[in-house]
Amino acid sequence: MELIDAIYHRRSVRDYTDLPVPSAMISELLDAAIQAPSATNQQPWAFGVIRGRARLEGISRRAKPMLLALLPQSLALHQRADALTNPNSNVFHGAGTLVIIYAKPAQYPANEDCCLAAQNLMLAAHGMGLGTCPVVFVRPWLNQLEIKQELDVPSTFEAVMPIVIGWPAGLTATVQRMEPEIVCWKDDHKRGGTAPAH
Repeated sequence: MELIDAIYHRRSVRDYTDLPVPSAMISELLDAAIQAPSATNQQPWAFGVIRGRARLEGISRRAKPMLLALLPQSLALHQRADALTNPNSNVFHGAGTLVIIYAKPAQYPANEDCCLAAQNLMLAAHGMGLGTCPVVFVRPWLNQLEIKQELDVPSTFEAVMPIVIGWPAGLTATVQRMEPEIVCWKDDHKRGGTAPAH
C-alpha cells in the first residue's frame, strides 16, 4: 500500500472481529512505531501490550465509573456518556489488543514524540489490513499509580496514547474533512506558481 493511500484511507475502527492479531504482527507494529522522529533522538517511548477480549472487557468495566466521573460537563449528553453508562458497552470497542504508548522521563517533552510513534503504528496497521482506534480518554485510569503497579509499569512512565488494534468487522464510513485552515503563508514565490525570473 502506498503511504499516501494509507494516510487518506485510515479510519478509526470501532467494531472488531474476535480473530486475534498474531504476536508477530504486533511486534512489527512496535518496530514501525519506533521509526518515528524524536527530539535529539531521545526515543522516549515505552510500550504496554494487553491482549485478550475478555481481559479488556474486564478493564473496561473497571474503568468506566472513573471515566464517567471525569467526563467534561460539555459531553454529559454526548454519545460517550451513553457508552460509559451502558453496562454492555466496551470502551475498547470489542478489540482484542490494546497497545499503550508511554512517555518515559526525558530531557525534552516526550508526549509529542510518543504521538508521532502512534501515527506510525496506526498507518502501519492500516497497511497490514488491521484496524486501530485511539482511546485517549482512558489515560486517567491507566495513569493511576495502582494500575501502573498492577501492569508492572514504572510509576514515572506516563500513558500518552492507548490504541486498540484488531481485525475490522466491516467497513468504516469516510468522515468528511474540512479544507486546511491556512492562517499564514509567507512566500517569496506566488503560491502554486514557479519561481520569478531574475
